[in-house]
Amino acid sequence: MMETGNGHTPEIAVWTDFGGVLTPPVAETFRTFEQRFGVPRHALQEAMAAVGRAYGTDAMGPLDIPLVDEATWAKEVEQVLADEYGLVADLSDFGAGWFEGRPPNHSWVACLRILRRRGVFVGMLSNMPPAWEPLWRRMVSESEFDAVVVSHLAGSRKPQREIFELAARTAGLPGERCVLVDDLERNCEGARAAGWRAVCFANAAQAAEELQPLITGATARS
Repeated sequence: MMETGNGHTPEIAVWTDFGGVLTPPVAETFRTFEQRFGVPRHALQEAMAAVGRAYGTDAMGPLDIPLVDEATWAKEVEQVLADEYGLVADLSDFGAGWFEGRPPNHSWVACLRILRRRGVFVGMLSNMPPAWEPLWRRMVSESEFDAVVVSHLAGSRKPQREIFELAARTAGLPGERCVLVDDLERNCEGARAAGWRAVCFANAAQAAEELQPLITGATARS
């Protein structure tokens, strides 16, 4: 069983999502991207979804495993924007533009630090394209976590069962002692289907409050 950052053997693992949890809500990032690049949010979202469907997945599926590299994906999204919306867009460095000016959620990072000091295993579990690896690390240090599991290295993505099984093995704990904190209900449902518990994230205070009884219960059973 893995030890936490303070050297204790954990009784519970809390796995936090990245986008929309360790960052502001994804809707805010879309609005900022729209203002900066002049691509209407609805058109970008629909173009991303169309490219995702062509690969048999959702909007971010092609990048998260990945099924295609970011440069190719960006050209395909640009083509849909041109064909369907008459928009000329340069998405050649999409990831950098997506992360530019995007602040970390300091309140949630502070909550996670408190959990680690209490002996809770804290990991990051994210659907993450390979091209975004250096970008997220500029926002949140990997040292904040006991482990990081990301989709492009795992070969599966939330809400697929396989990535939750890998994360549980990484923590050295059974699924019933793992909790996902995620802003997407479908990912929370995937975690529960894998035998985990889950907290659907709205803000740091709400998530910390919902985690408290789960952590207390795990400690009491130990």
